[in-house]
Amino acid sequence: MTPPRFPVLSMRRTFRRALLCTLIGAMAAGLCQAGAQAAGYPAKPIKLIVPFAPGGGNDAIARTLGRRLGESLGQPVVIENRAGAGGKLGVETGVKAEPDGYTLTLISNSYAVNPSLYPIKFDPVKDIVPIGMIARGPLLISVPTSLPVANLSDLIQLAKSKKGGLTYASSGQGGISHLATELFLKAAGIDMTHVPYRGTAPALTDTVAGQTDVFFSTAGAAFPYMKSGRLKVVAETLPKRIQAEPSIPTVAEAGLPGYEVVVWYGLIAPKGLPADIQQRLNKEMNAALALPETVEQLKANGEEPAIGKPEQLMAQIEKELALWKRVVTDAKIQVD
Repeated sequence: MTPPRFPVLSMRRTFRRALLCTLIGAMAAGLCQAGAQAAGYPAKPIKLIVPFAPGGGNDAIARTLGRRLGESLGQPVVIENRAGAGGKLGVETGVKAEPDGYTLTLISNSYAVNPSLYPIKFDPVKDIVPIGMIARGPLLISVPTSLPVANLSDLIQLAKSKKGGLTYASSGQGGISHLATELFLKAAGIDMTHVPYRGTAPALTDTVAGQTDVFFSTAGAAFPYMKSGRLKVVAETLPKRIQAEPSIPTVAEAGLPGYEVVVWYGLIAPKGLPADIQQRLNKEMNAALALPETVEQLKANGEEPAIGKPEQLMAQIEKELALWKRVVTDAKIQVD
């Protein structure tokens, strides 16, 4: 006589239920632990890595944000400058840190440029969690007062007549001023000779002196020379005029529709950051950026707060990864 199979089926069901309960319990415990971490965050100082040397635009943005973000979070935000390889070294340190919210990294345009110039040891999209955009501003197309041009159209016509005889400065090979100028040259159908410098200050100084003919400068660096009458600014690279100097026309208004370069700054964390901490940081950062004193400080440098969601930063990164890869390839740009 064949024995009944019901006890075996019953044992199997019991085992499956026990296994399912164990898995659900483990998942619940993990969720509770993550929630507890987020609820107690931050319990100690936060490190903000700046992948550039002290004193530059990235450093200034980080210190402005860090001070006010620390006040709202109730813990100090400590700035750590890690310069090298156009920002690559500092970013690699930041993305490899523990994803607990206590190591954040400030990024800018170079983050999206570097994968086309250097071998990098991380995925610039998959290995990060975006916190949000911090600020955005233009580059100013600046020329010496001695150059016989009154506007961008004059500059383009002069460049065409010189056939490569004009020179343009940049803050360094493969930097945003270099790539933005190459993008402009292609859009305008003109050629100029590149003169790279080691930083914005010497490039701007030589342009003011007439040693070079054109420099795509950050607004904060160019404003003092422009306001003192020692430098002409013929256009700015945002799609709309900046509030700080609304008299400066955009490149699109001056005859090159579709040309746009945004100087931007953002905040990221390593992959694996709990969603609750990401949301908390985004909320507190946006609140800090909305403060009148923050707005005024950014405006003085021709920038404005870029208040928004984490997804907007990721969209900017993905857009520029494709854009600068194309520019680097087309212009055959290489770095040592």
